[in-house]
Amino acid sequence: MAPVAAKIQDLDNNSPLLPITKRAHLNFLSTIQDPGSQRLTWYTPPLSVLVIKKISDSSVIQPFKDLITYLTVDRNMMVYIEAKVVEEDLLKEDEEFLNMKHKICVFKEGYDDISEKVDLVTCLGGDGTLLYASSLFQQSVPPILAFHMGSLGFLTPFRFENFQEQINHVLEGNCYLTLRSRLKCSIMKDSDETNIRHLKNDKSKSTILVLNEVVVDRGPSSYICNIDVFIEKRLITSVQGDGIIISTPTGSTAYAAAAGASMCHPNVPAIIITPICPHSLSFRPIVVPAGVEIKISLSPESRNSAWVSFDGRNRSEILHGDSVRITTSIYPIPSICFQDQITDWFESLAGCLNWNVRKQQKRLDSSLPSHSSTSSLDSLVSEDNGSR
Repeated sequence: MAPVAAKIQDLDNNSPLLPITKRAHLNFLSTIQDPGSQRLTWYTPPLSVLVIKKISDSSVIQPFKDLITYLTVDRNMMVYIEAKVVEEDLLKEDEEFLNMKHKICVFKEGYDDISEKVDLVTCLGGDGTLLYASSLFQQSVPPILAFHMGSLGFLTPFRFENFQEQINHVLEGNCYLTLRSRLKCSIMKDSDETNIRHLKNDKSKSTILVLNEVVVDRGPSSYICNIDVFIEKRLITSVQGDGIIISTPTGSTAYAAAAGASMCHPNVPAIIITPICPHSLSFRPIVVPAGVEIKISLSPESRNSAWVSFDGRNRSEILHGDSVRITTSIYPIPSICFQDQITDWFESLAGCLNWNVRKQQKRLDSSLPSHSSTSSLDSLVSEDNGSR
């Protein structure tokens, strides 16, 4: 079954030529891109949906069954779920689920490719559930509707209480979307640069797409990491510390934020490079343009190997001569907004991370005379003149 086509409306699609000299012009947007111009519109109604649930959580079981029933019976949609969900102990002997089992399609991660069969993805869980859903699609990704049923919920803005209304709104289309960029990563085991294809043009299945970050750390070794960082084949710096984080703007509010990076809105086209406990007082996190190719390898003087992980998964050892290549993927995650791109992000900052939460300063009693800094300065000048 072919997937239903969907499009992202871009209301700011005028790209006039900007003259820079009499003989040269530059393609340039007449106005700065408005995040609110990114909306979801279905060409035809979606027919299939992938439901991803948090594993081994009893609180998700009943909402999961309610969602499956609504999608199959009320909306007459084809529903895909994972084989490990069907085999979960909490559902194996559940009569209500067994009665609806014949209405769903089951697939196995790593064996069945459903990327061309799914029109919409629905997540029941926390941020980790959304990261896992991202890992299932190594190319284009259907729009993702994420219900908050986990711990933090920074990336899951929807509440399940009125899920029918939320799903109907999404299926009708015209929703706001946040296009969350991902990183395209590859581990190169060959130190001969002439045999390595450029990562930007590499379409092999050996690449991994991550939504949050790539982390290179010292692993179990007691020695500090000693790794070199290259950008566009140029050595930028060497990291001596516990490691380094290469994150997307979405990942800037995760591990990178804990390591001292600035939090970056997901619509900003950037890659954030953050050291982990660097043995240097001047090593600050930096932001580089999206699309550059970053290479990380062990320094020749390194006393030990390093370890790399991708969104907390696929942990691998990096030896001398190995390298990790990272660039921005052309396949972002279209995350459906509860309200809009700006409101959702700032509400998550305040609600999940307590960003700038402080008791409000009390105002002065109106009966007291107000003293501005200017009047205080004038009085000091007057006193000084009087003393002379």
